[in-house]
Amino acid sequence: MGSKQIAQETFDDAVQENITEFEMDPEEAVREAVQQFESQGVDLSNIVKAVRPPASENGQRQKHQILQTLDSLSRAVAELDEAELPRLLSALAAQCKEQLAFRHLAGQNGAYPVLLSACQLAAGDRNLLLQAFSTLSALLDGQPDLLDAAGQELLLQSLRERGEDAELALAGIRCVRHACLKHEHNRQDFVKGGILPVLTGAITRHGDSADVVRTAASALRVMTFDDDIRVPFGHAHDHAKMIVLENDGLRVLIEAAKAFRGNSGVLSELCATLARLSVRNEFCQEIVDLGGLSLMVTLLADCMEHPDVVKQVLSALRAVAGNDNVKDAIVAAGATELIVLAISHHLGNPQICEQGCAALKEQIPICVCLAGAEGAVQVLRVLCRCCAGSVQVLRVLPCVLQICEQGCAALKEQIPISVWLCRC
Repeated sequence: MGSKQIAQETFDDAVQENITEFEMDPEEAVREAVQQFESQGVDLSNIVKAVRPPASENGQRQKHQILQTLDSLSRAVAELDEAELPRLLSALAAQCKEQLAFRHLAGQNGAYPVLLSACQLAAGDRNLLLQAFSTLSALLDGQPDLLDAAGQELLLQSLRERGEDAELALAGIRCVRHACLKHEHNRQDFVKGGILPVLTGAITRHGDSADVVRTAASALRVMTFDDDIRVPFGHAHDHAKMIVLENDGLRVLIEAAKAFRGNSGVLSELCATLARLSVRNEFCQEIVDLGGLSLMVTLLADCMEHPDVVKQVLSALRAVAGNDNVKDAIVAAGATELIVLAISHHLGNPQICEQGCAALKEQIPICVCLAGAEGAVQVLRVLCRCCAGSVQVLRVLPCVLQICEQGCAALKEQIPISVWLCRC
């Protein structure tokens, strides 16, 4: 897709021209406009690909439905019409959730300041504030640049003052997460504002709410991302250290995982976040000491039929294996055999194969010492099958070849890699 951009108005005019000048029906007019612009290398991801409502009787051009809803909401906020706010907030949230193009159009036409005013107006009404936060979350999804300092402060204050309310906490944390994805400045501002203890506190305080735990863990993980291409150097590593050292993040996440062993969605998020926090040797060791490794091994054995859990557990095992002492603990705990089993069981899933291979990369020599040559040979055979059966062979092949090379060296076998691949 090209990098060229056009305004919504330009697209709408092209559609209308197709209808009036070429007598196309509305659906055909939209398809033709899309084909026309895409052939020119125009990125239409933020464009509403629909026919604008017909002009009114006096010939005035009508706006897209989401902008009509926004206009009504803006009037209700300006007139302090709290009776109308719930209906209009609900309508705008639903339209924003339909697709990025809708919320982009709303964002370009002043939706954020209107919603910020609605949140401020609803400060004394719990239910209305919940609805306002939910709508703000829908608008911010994919549009983190919209949030300003006033919005950050409002979210932080509400999360601190209303932290006991699980639904409000969930809505507020969703806003924070959307605002921090691919936005380093927002991440840094929220961390400076004290969001990390708010997030770990939410996991502990609402440990019986799967939605809160999953969303708060995901928000913590986002704080460790380095995904904003506009910033040369982020604070991902510093944020990870703060979560662990200042907010007891590892213990909080591991205890939460123990409480949700039957919920694959929560477990996936918790394991993914643990992997992001394994940035220092002592953190990897702490995960083992807190029972995290034992938990991962149990999850891998019990959740083999849940690819999302398997992938994230493998990612976490890969991360903690950065500590040499933990490598030995992984093998001693029987995780190596389970990793091989997971790869074999999910040969058609390239992400699982890739994470599993990476987790095994440094363990072949240890396997030889503890399990003998035959065990290592079996590992290599499964890995070669993984390479041959993977949908995305090139993503897995380099890692498999490295493991095979290490395995051959450990076995003191002079068997070329090509022979391994042919035999297996």
